[in-house]
Amino acid sequence: MQTAQNAGVSLSKVRATIAEFVAFTFIGYFTIGLALAVLPYFIYHDLGFSTMTAGVVISLQYITTFLFRGYAGSIVDKQGPKPAVMMGMIGFAVSGALLVIAYICKGFPALSLSLLVITRLSTGFAEGMIGASPINWAILAVGDEHTSKAISYNGIGSYGALAVGAPLGAILHHNFGMSAMAGLIMVCGITGYYYAKGKTPLKSTSTAPRQPFMDVFKIVTPFGICLALGGLGFGTISTFITLYYSQLGWQGAVMCLSTFSISFILGRLFFEDYINRYGGMKTAIFCLLTEAIGLAILWQAYSPHIALAGACIAGFGFSLVFPALGVEAVKLVPASNKGAALGGYGVFIDLSLGITGPLVGLVESTFGMAHIFMFSMVMVFTGFIIAVLINNWQRKGEMTLR
Repeated sequence: MQTAQNAGVSLSKVRATIAEFVAFTFIGYFTIGLALAVLPYFIYHDLGFSTMTAGVVISLQYITTFLFRGYAGSIVDKQGPKPAVMMGMIGFAVSGALLVIAYICKGFPALSLSLLVITRLSTGFAEGMIGASPINWAILAVGDEHTSKAISYNGIGSYGALAVGAPLGAILHHNFGMSAMAGLIMVCGITGYYYAKGKTPLKSTSTAPRQPFMDVFKIVTPFGICLALGGLGFGTISTFITLYYSQLGWQGAVMCLSTFSISFILGRLFFEDYINRYGGMKTAIFCLLTEAIGLAILWQAYSPHIALAGACIAGFGFSLVFPALGVEAVKLVPASNKGAALGGYGVFIDLSLGITGPLVGLVESTFGMAHIFMFSMVMVFTGFIIAVLINNWQRKGEMTLR
């Protein structure tokens, strides 16, 4: 077990220390949010490609995120989180520069789309490098006993950033063009790089032998599968909500995404202690069921107001899924593999968001836009069933430290 750098200090000091590192997550996901509400519309309306193409291009980001999660975890365990965070910020800056060029080339749709593909891959690399790195940096600073708090606050940073970034990106695109939004992404990446460069590097002092990444990955896989199914709800909302609203002739698609994110944040702020109080698995079971209910409401919504209510319930449900399952997964690995465990566990949310675009796009093209939230509801409910099974296995002692 690591010793907190500032052990014994007040809870407010712990929160402030965690916030210093969660800031990196906020910067990264703010840049992701800036593009999130703009690119599907740009690909579909400005470049003239299909909904399926828009979904695939948006989801390409998660391929490189998936590939670099494990690499980032290895860097964190061997060198500390600082190098991984700095590389991630460089990736965001590069993605902003490429996005500017893609916008300039919009008169040549094939070329612009090709540049967008490279942009999404660069963004995915950046997200993979910062995904679990700020969490590990925070845990190294405040101690293992605050793991759930660090994971929870990191999620607040990511979804809070999406809630702010998505509408701001849409505003910048509407008033100044996509180049203004892309320029802001560049500035955020450069700012994050220099902020990370000035922070004190921290590294685990655990002497426990490190396990191979694939061994760690196998341990966290049951929890990760459950997380991936839960993530399909968020992936469907974030990728398709603008097109969903557009087809129905509704206004306020960005507000739906922001409502999801705000509800998510409030769930993390006010109910994070429930993980320690009731256990990670019980919390995850409740949250996945709640998320499925919210998606069912979105599926059946006959007005934007009902859709907002569904997004709110789904956001609240999804709020504690990642930390609740993450705490249970990390318990099963040595301290020397914590970075790899969080990185490997995080792979599943990247996988989830990565397949959401093409998978839900296929559902839309086959059955129609009206069925996308029915599909995601079924997937999240499947995650709920798996969480119940994992909880039963744990109670019978069938899942132990290997």
